[in-house]
Amino acid sequence: MNKNKLEAVTKLFEGSEIRSAWDSGKEDYYFSVVDVVKVLTESENPRHYWVVLKSRLKKEGSELVTTCDQLKLVLRYFRTA
Repeated sequence: MNKNKLEAVTKLFEGSEIRSAWDSGKEDYYFSVVDVVKVLTESENPRHYWVVLKSRLKKEGSELVTTCDQLKLVLRYFRTA
């Protein structure tokens, strides 16, 4: 069982929020792809943009996209004493 602690962090990039989680065990960040797509493309519907992009990459034979389903990024904010 993975006992790494995930800490919710919201990063700002050019004034836009990007949801992320810090894995203290792996010392690695995980970012919301949809939030990154929104910032980089300024798309009105970043989730749809990402679905179309994944589909095109798959048709081209790209291995950049895994076959996993969309996962919900749950962020819980902790109060510090």
